[in-house]
Amino acid sequence: MENHVMFPEATRELNEKKAALAPKNVEAWRNFSNTVFKAGALDEKTKQLIAVAVAHTTQCPYCIRAHTRGALRKGATKQEIMEAIWVAAEMRAGAAYAHGTIAMDEMESYTEAKVQS
Repeated sequence: MENHVMFPEATRELNEKKAALAPKNVEAWRNFSNTVFKAGALDEKTKQLIAVAVAHTTQCPYCIRAHTRGALRKGATKQEIMEAIWVAAEMRAGAAYAHGTIAMDEMESYTEAKVQS
């Protein structure tokens, strides 16, 4: 039995096999990705730092590695990358707390409905 890991190494071979299964989709995605990460109103370093933060929020290990390297290549410091990660952590925790409003609303609705019945 093969030893399977949760997140296998992203090898050139596996990437080529994935691309071969949907070449037009991969080409469109690569063009989209290249366009998104080009300098515009935001410089490339800032875009990579945003990507590092989002990758931590979505918890994509491949994205974390790729965009951390990308941020370093675009001149980000280790401190800037770690600060972006802390922004992601705050946003994820803040979202959980903010969504507590939905639970509070449901609790209030349930209590009111129970009182009325």
